[in-house]
Amino acid sequence: MDIVHEETGSHGRYSTTVEGHTGEMTYSRSSPKLVIVDHTLVPDELRGKGVGQALAKHAIDEARKGGWKIIPLCPFMRAQALRHPDWQDVIQA
Repeated sequence: MDIVHEETGSHGRYSTTVEGHTGEMTYSRSSPKLVIVDHTLVPDELRGKGVGQALAKHAIDEARKGGWKIIPLCPFMRAQALRHPDWQDVIQA
């Protein structure tokens, strides 16, 4: 899945388009070392296709590469963080 990253000022977004539908995960950067994931949207047409999981994993990978932590404010991201104990190195409660 090809994930596009956009960042303007303190706001950012990861998105991917599959079968003509776009899923996204948005975040706010509260400091150079802290990102708050605040929203995940996966259209009904893409549910069950792993789009949300791919966006969450991409955010985790980016946090590891960038050396920052994620506060999972978004209910989806929070649930994913709880399901993946191996992500705890970049999750801040």
